[in-house]
Amino acid sequence: MKKLVLGSFLALIFDVSLQAQTPVVQNALQVKDAQVNVTVTDFNNVPLPREIMIFKSNFNQREYQGLTDSTGGFLVRLPAGDKYEIYILGFKDSTSYDMMDIPDPGPNASYKEPFTLSFQFSPAKTFVLEDVNFETGKAVLEPESYISLNELAAYLVRKEDDRIEIGGHTDNVGTAVNNLKLSMERATAVMNYMISKGIDPSRLEAKGYGMLVPIESNKTNEGKAQNRRTEVKILD
Repeated sequence: MKKLVLGSFLALIFDVSLQAQTPVVQNALQVKDAQVNVTVTDFNNVPLPREIMIFKSNFNQREYQGLTDSTGGFLVRLPAGDKYEIYILGFKDSTSYDMMDIPDPGPNASYKEPFTLSFQFSPAKTFVLEDVNFETGKAVLEPESYISLNELAAYLVRKEDDRIEIGGHTDNVGTAVNNLKLSMERATAVMNYMISKGIDPSRLEAKGYGMLVPIESNKTNEGKAQNRRTEVKILD
């Protein structure tokens, strides 16, 4: 049993039942692989549905994928005689957790019992939409914004039970009143784009924060650029 702590909001328990594996004789012409039973829950043991897990082969870099069902589980078959790096796919990224070794059971043999993996983790509840930009002083999306927004729409299609808040934030240039209004208009523009992609409006909230919640100092251009952001919060 291994527990990996990844930052302040993300951790995982990784349990591989290797001792239960007993090779049995099989036809040498049959493909050798092993069944892997995976369960994913949060830290209260509540199943996490529609989480994507990826097993990347160390031998040929091939990726095998599983999607958790309503019970937080799925089955995947992986070729034996290889090691696999394990990822959980988030929004626009994936986090590598550990390596899983499935030894070659030997000539004319295969695994009789499945491997068992149990994961516990807490997905990030907030994230910034990178490269979502607007025309200066307006709530008009720049063309490069649609790549990230389309990825958000795809994420919401997969995570069909999630509700989100879309938060608009500005730097401190201009008045507080105007920035609050502009941030709300920008958040609404993103929300309307999600609706145009088929996302149910009841799953979306738009909120403008203006310059009230900076994440960097407004004393530099770099800090101002980071404060001008669109942030997504997963609502419970």
